[in-house]
Amino acid sequence: QVQLVESGGGLVQPGGSLRLSCAASGFAFRSYVMSWYRQAPGKERELVAVISTPGGSTNYVDSVKGRFTISRDNAKNTLYLQMNSLKPEDTAVYYCNADRWPGGRYYFPWGQGTQVTVSS
Repeated sequence: QVQLVESGGGLVQPGGSLRLSCAASGFAFRSYVMSWYRQAPGKERELVAVISTPGGSTNYVDSVKGRFTISRDNAKNTLYLQMNSLKPEDTAVYYCNADRWPGGRYYFPWGQGTQVTVSS
């Protein structure tokens, strides 16, 4: 049974940082491209960042380039998203999923996500 468990969200002031984690189980994590998505209130879910299987290649939506960093630890079956210089428009529920390069074609049902709120 596939499980994707996101954590690390919270309330942060503009300019602050958060590190999200995604604990994956039930599939061969190291064999899959992995991605972070987010969904803001009233908006469709959007792809934020994607990382290749060994982690050597990454891709980001333009709005987070230079601020967010996606990484993975295949030994721990865990995906990360380091978010710096956060802006109010980054407020959303963040989700992880296995994906197909270059992202946008996810494989599994969504987990519960983790809420990120950027506000003063």
